[in-house]
Amino acid sequence: MRPKQWTKNVLFIFPALIFDGKLFDMPSFLAVAYACALLCLTAGSVYILNDLVDIESDKQHPRKRLRPLPSGQLPVMLARVAVVIIPLAVLALSLAFNWKLAVILAVYFISQILYSFYLKHIVIVDILTVTFGFVLRIAAGVVVIQVANFSPWLYVCGGLLALFLAVGKRRQELLLLGEDAAKVRKIFQYYNIQFLDEMLRVVTTGTFITYTMYAIEAPSPLLAQTKMALATVPFVLYGLFRYLYLIYVKGEMAAPDEVFLKDRPLQIDIALFAISFVVILYVIPH
Repeated sequence: MRPKQWTKNVLFIFPALIFDGKLFDMPSFLAVAYACALLCLTAGSVYILNDLVDIESDKQHPRKRLRPLPSGQLPVMLARVAVVIIPLAVLALSLAFNWKLAVILAVYFISQILYSFYLKHIVIVDILTVTFGFVLRIAAGVVVIQVANFSPWLYVCGGLLALFLAVGKRRQELLLLGEDAAKVRKIFQYYNIQFLDEMLRVVTTGTFITYTMYAIEAPSPLLAQTKMALATVPFVLYGLFRYLYLIYVKGEMAAPDEVFLKDRPLQIDIALFAISFVVILYVIPH
């Protein structure tokens, strides 16, 4: 179920709570935390499904062959049972809590099923489907609380950031697999390094410009009046450049979530970004 990758759920579902000024509102915090837990279970079941579908090709992958299913550590039948029971349990729990959340989780799971069996074999659509999943994560954090100052720009920022990471991951995986890339994953026959580099340039620029637009047009009264959100823009720019530095200069091959868990400068940058926004929204007098 790859719990290390659940960090992505936290990073994408909590912005609605933080940027709307409700971080210290306990009912809202608990609602988002509960939604995050259900999202982690849903994502975990998707990972199981992906590994079941790709079990044979993963056996040929230098890193994925060590996962529980392709390595034989986890019985296939147990995984098949889990991939049915977990989503059903999540659907029941989410329906009892918030029907909008249930719809979002259902759409997320269905889109990932389509991805596992079909969409991941269509060039460009495969990356866009992954991005769509992250936009749904943001929406899951929005529907469980009463948002007043949450900007639609954050959907675009979050989506572009997810696209940036997805393209970067594709690029590094293509380099790692080399000539065997298309044998391990058929979609790589449609990609090359030059194309992925061009995509990275476009998405990096788009992500930075979109976040800057959010910082300028943030709907929070304090942010709008003082434009103080612009103070967080350098952290976003550094984070983008740091990840590009790691993959282009350091040759980092790990997935983005793994990079985040082990790269100290990137962790510090994200922490400073979060702290600066919390100070602006919650500490500085309105």
